[in-house]
This record gives sequence, C-alpha cells and structure tokens, in this order.
Amino acid sequence: MSGIPFIDLKQQYASMKESIDQRVHAVLDLGRFFNGPEVAELEEQLARYVGVTHAITCANGTDALQLSLMALGVGVGDVVLCPTFTFFATAEAIALVGATPVFVDSNANTFNMCSTDLAAKVEAHQRAAKAIIAVDLFGLPADYPAIQVIAERYGLHLIEDAAQGFGGSIHDQRAGSFGDIATTSFFPAKPLGCYGDGGALFTDDDELAQRLRSLVVHGKGEHKYDNVRIGMNSRLDTIQAAILLEKLAAFPAELARRHAAAERYSSGLSRIVDAPTVPDGYASSWAQYTIKDTRRDAIMKQLAERGIPSMIYYQQCIHRQSAFAHNADDSLPIAEQLSSEVFSLPMSGYVPDETIDTVVSALTEIMA
Repeated sequence: MSGIPFIDLKQQYASMKESIDQRVHAVLDLGRFFNGPEVAELEEQLARYVGVTHAITCANGTDALQLSLMALGVGVGDVVLCPTFTFFATAEAIALVGATPVFVDSNANTFNMCSTDLAAKVEAHQRAAKAIIAVDLFGLPADYPAIQVIAERYGLHLIEDAAQGFGGSIHDQRAGSFGDIATTSFFPAKPLGCYGDGGALFTDDDELAQRLRSLVVHGKGEHKYDNVRIGMNSRLDTIQAAILLEKLAAFPAELARRHAAAERYSSGLSRIVDAPTVPDGYASSWAQYTIKDTRRDAIMKQLAERGIPSMIYYQQCIHRQSAFAHNADDSLPIAEQLSSEVFSLPMSGYVPDETIDTVVSALTEIMA
C-alpha cells in the first residue's frame, strides 16, 4: 500500500472546509487581520477548554516559552531545568533570555522527564536554579504530581510545555493547566494546529496574565505608545485564530479518534515492540504514536519500501547538539538510548483503521 500520509492534514481540511472557509472569508471581509474579534473569542474558548482563568495567544510555541520565562523574571545567571530528549526550542528559549539550561534525563517508560534525575539536578544547582520546564512529550503529560513537589520544595517556577500535550490530562486535569504558566504550539502538525504558526500561554495568575499580554505586544502599557517593559512582537493573526476556532470545535471528536487509533496500534503491536506507556489516571493526546526498537533504522527502511512513512523524534538529544556542546553531559543515558531507538508511526484524528492494520501487518512481517 502506498500514499499513506504521516499526518493527514488534507483530510482534516476536507472534513471542515466549508466552515473554515466561511471563517477565513469573514476575517477578509472585516479586514481586522490582527486583534480581530476571533482572537478574543479563541482565547476565551481555549481557557474554558483547558480549565484556566487566562489564555493569551501569541505567534508560535517557541515565543510562548520565551514569553513565559520573561514574565517570570528568568534571565542571566539563572539555571532552568529541562529535558534533553525533546525539541530544541525548549532549551533555545532558555538561552534566549540569557539563562543556562541544565538537562534532565528521561523516564524509560513514558519518555518524559525523569523526576528522580530532576530532583538530583535541582539539588546540584539549587543556588542558581530558578525554574523548571517540563515537556508533555508525544501528547503524554509529564509527571506533574512529582515535579510540582520538587518545584515547591526548592521554590522554583514551573512551566508546562504542552506543545504536544494539548488534549492530554492527569486525573481529568487537562494539559495546559499545570505549573505557574503553561504554553502550547499551534504548528499544523500538533494535536490542535492552525495553517501556519501560532501559540498560546495559560495561567490562573492575574498578574502574570497581565504581564504576558503586555510582553506579547512590545511590552505595551495602557496604549501602544506607552511601552512599560521590553517585550516582543508575537501576536497571533486573526486568520489563524479563525481557523483554530473551527478546529477547536472539531477537536473532541479528533481526540477520541486518536485514542481509538492508539488503542488499535497497541493491541496489534504490544507483543512485538515496546509500545507507548500511559500511566494510570493519565490520558495522552497522542501527538505521536512512538515505539522503540534497537533495529530502528532497518525497520524504518523496510516500512518505507512498503510505502509506510515513519519519523524519528528526536534523533539527537539537545545536549549533544552543536549549539549546546558546552553543556555536554554524560549523565543522561536513558535519553540517549531513546534517541537511538524511537520512531513514530502515522497518526492523526483521521487515520483510518485500514491504515493502522496495514502498518501493524507490515511490522509483524518485518519483525518476525
């Protein structure tokens, strides 16, 4: 079988084309391409969905991380703890505000930040440690019950990077509601994505929300010619907000389909590969369905020969990348092992059962 999409954005658009087109044309007709009414409407609906007081939209998920650090006063001389097995932007944002990332190893089962290693790293850097950024990798919320205890014990700010986790939960508390500030990305491949770049920040803290709204627009005060702090140009444009409103309406059904797809994958694959682990009480949004095997490269090659796409997230830990060579750390063995073994299979809110069955059948043959 050929022509299997890794993430089926075309089918998603086809299923809601009329409503998305209507939304976009309404923005074009009104002509308010920034700060149109759709932006405020989206922020209200995002806050309601996540279960927080404030949602502040911005230009992208990387900006959201940097804005959160700026709002919390993190800067030169500060240490921020973050996972090494994740996308580069998490550590990049730390460096952009002048702080130093200290990398934390992974949990071998969930792939998320290891709370035991986090506690050890915080203890070693407690004099300079200012914040923790935890990532909801592949859609699964990090171990916030344990991470929050560590943050409170040492007086650290906690930021949730929910770029992949939007829609996930822990005991019915939704991703995006953990920590002092949570961030997400609306990059098209995310569980909730737009048709360009976009991001958002979430908080229950009124003062932080006010500061974030200022920082998003050049640090403005009461009006745009009263800039009270150094900020960024990071507004979400109205067209993307309009698209996200329609996608958010469809999101619960898409999320249910992702859950069903993941269950079908796991049912067929659990006896032949290391399938993803979801702890009791947790729910993943299944941004990716990621498995691991020591024969990864050979398996992926044979999948490609059968017309089945697969992807590696993440092939090299951040502490091994050139920009952070000065942070080289040999105490991160689980993360490095994961980076050499994991690969992800086709997943979206529209992946048909036939595709999953084809992938499972191919993997069963390959690994026999």
